[in-house]
Amino acid sequence: MENLLLAIFLTITIATVLNIILKKFDISHIIGYILSGTIISYIFGFNGLNIYSLELIGEFGIVFLMFNIGLELSFSKIKKMKEILLTNGLLQVLLNVVVIFLLSFYLFKLDFNTSLIISLAFSLSSTAIVLTYLKKSKDILTPYGQKSMGILIFQDLAVIPILLLITFLTNDTLSISEVLIRTVISAILVLVFMFTIGEKIVNALLQFSAKAELEELFLGSVFSIVIGASLLTHEMGFTYSLGAFMAGMIIADTKYNVKVESDIATYKDLLLSVFFFGVGTKIDMIYFLENMFIVIFIFLLAMLFKSIVIYAIIRRNSDKNTSAKTALALAQIGEFSFAIFAIAGSHKLISEEMTNFLILVGVMSMILTPFILSHIYKISSYFEKEFYESDVITPIKLKNHIVIAGFGTLGRRVATDLKARGVDFVIISDNLKHVLLARKVGYSAYFGHLNKLPVLESLAVDEAKAIIITVSDEHQKRLISEAILNFFKDTNIIIKIDNSEEKQNLKDLQELEFVDASYEISNVLVNHALNK
Repeated sequence: MENLLLAIFLTITIATVLNIILKKFDISHIIGYILSGTIISYIFGFNGLNIYSLELIGEFGIVFLMFNIGLELSFSKIKKMKEILLTNGLLQVLLNVVVIFLLSFYLFKLDFNTSLIISLAFSLSSTAIVLTYLKKSKDILTPYGQKSMGILIFQDLAVIPILLLITFLTNDTLSISEVLIRTVISAILVLVFMFTIGEKIVNALLQFSAKAELEELFLGSVFSIVIGASLLTHEMGFTYSLGAFMAGMIIADTKYNVKVESDIATYKDLLLSVFFFGVGTKIDMIYFLENMFIVIFIFLLAMLFKSIVIYAIIRRNSDKNTSAKTALALAQIGEFSFAIFAIAGSHKLISEEMTNFLILVGVMSMILTPFILSHIYKISSYFEKEFYESDVITPIKLKNHIVIAGFGTLGRRVATDLKARGVDFVIISDNLKHVLLARKVGYSAYFGHLNKLPVLESLAVDEAKAIIITVSDEHQKRLISEAILNFFKDTNIIIKIDNSEEKQNLKDLQELEFVDASYEISNVLVNHALNK
């Protein structure tokens, strides 16, 4: 017990310190968790900690990620995404499997089973990294974000037949027809149960727990639904993730979907961090140092060919820029690939040395991915430029203009007032829907993040009369304000605050001019009352 507590303490401490350091360099926290796993594994050896238990906990990080995806995919949304989800997703998986198999089998002279396993695993991308970034950056609303999400969802569903195929390769007693028949029957039973009896159970459970008005009871109901559905599909021979995905789809059509998604967000992130920590424990640093150049060469080669295939698929009906961004976002090797390597290695379909090598290749691609995603607009701009590119906005030629950060209800009201007074202004928002709306009514609006230096330069913030920050999130207000002040200290920043606590939290930024929403509204209310 003491050894376990020591391992947990050291893990949390190392992960926290590493992520604080990496955050200063704008490096993804995922890398911090992977490195923490490697450090703990090598220096402390876990002191008897059961790695299988750790992997099981980490796997449920993926389960809750798939549940989250299901929450955003009602049947009506799937119908709308039919082209992206089915056509692009199917082509991406099939073509990448073919290309990577041919490279493995003919160029590198690997045996059939090894080539097949590598091609299947390498065809998958990282839902955990890419989808998390897309949501955080709001790029999920862009064309490339939608296409990336559709392909990722198809890949996650494709994991099921891929794992079944590997199971078949390890089974000498059942024929492929028997495996297929059993799979089809099991799939029908699961689907019928989940979307008939299961749907009624889910609705009743959520309704009952919501009426009780106890947050822990509602959260317990959600966990029961997710884990119960996961266990059901696993018992039927499928992955835990499939059950979670279907449970999410069922809840997506209820009135509780938004509350459920917000309630589990923290737990999902915590479990995902355990998953990436588990990935880090699999890194063999000695093997990596001995084979560093070949590992780097293979992972770059795999990402290159994978991105070429994805670019070609998306380019059929999209512009060069969207195709390039989608290809760059999905070029890495995903977390489900580690499950494929683990199963194949444990059943001796591939050697232990090959398993270590493939894990290193996958981890290297994961480490590189956050850097690619952070600079995806700059890289893709070499192919073609578009207006919703946060890092390559064409510099505007204005002076004494107003920059409006955010285009929600308040931002729209500010823009209307400025237009009525004949004042020049530009709008910057990280919500593409808001940008499209602003452009539709004739405003100069750009999709981007005002805390980025290229955006500050392009919008001529140093020449602006004022910056009006209308966003609601306190963290975003601070990020934007600090970035502007670092860029040009004499900028006139006007910021809307909602309460005195928020003003207190931002008081260290003395150059800001605060407009207290509650104070202004109270003045208006009193004036109206006294004028009657």
